[in-house]
Amino acid sequence: LLDDEIIKDELLINRLDYDGVFGTALNRFCIQAAIGHPLTVYGSGGQTRAFLDIRDTVRCMELAIANPAEAGKFRVFNQFTEMFSVADLAKMVQKAGKTMDLDVKISNLDNPRVELEQHYFNAKNTNLLDLGLKPHYLSDSLLDSLLNFAIKYQERVDKNQILPKVSWHREKTQQSDSAQNTIVSKTKETNKELDSVQVQ
Repeated sequence: LLDDEIIKDELLINRLDYDGVFGTALNRFCIQAAIGHPLTVYGSGGQTRAFLDIRDTVRCMELAIANPAEAGKFRVFNQFTEMFSVADLAKMVQKAGKTMDLDVKISNLDNPRVELEQHYFNAKNTNLLDLGLKPHYLSDSLLDSLLNFAIKYQERVDKNQILPKVSWHREKTQQSDSAQNTIVSKTKETNKELDSVQVQ
């Protein structure tokens, strides 16, 4: 979200996605904590993903370019520095929120995605570390910074975007579409009845 240059002027801040489509889990949790909404963990929260601080993103590319592979050698760089489960992230945000007197609750929702909630994930990132990468890890101070930012601009949060609106499950999507069509149909019927009453 913030690096050494952007922090000099808030006008340089780009965006912070927190919706159910583009919002990352950490962004969503910090926004939800700031506005008093339970943290929306999908399913059991065992989904584990790799994380990389934005400040390390370009540094990883710099190191790879500055240290080319030997002729005929193929290298792979896994560009990440840490791994967390969704449940772990929620607990970290909850803990950070409590230090700021926020009443942060965690809510496990039915998972709208088709994914394994418990899975094997053991990626390695030793190549970049061996080249000299000095990671910026997800620390308490960084979480405090994110939460303070979310609290400062909480009036801009569109609460209609908090809960997931897209389901990867075809049956649930069809049921949702059917329910929506029923609502639209009934609304049209009601409008016709009102028009009829007005004409009389």
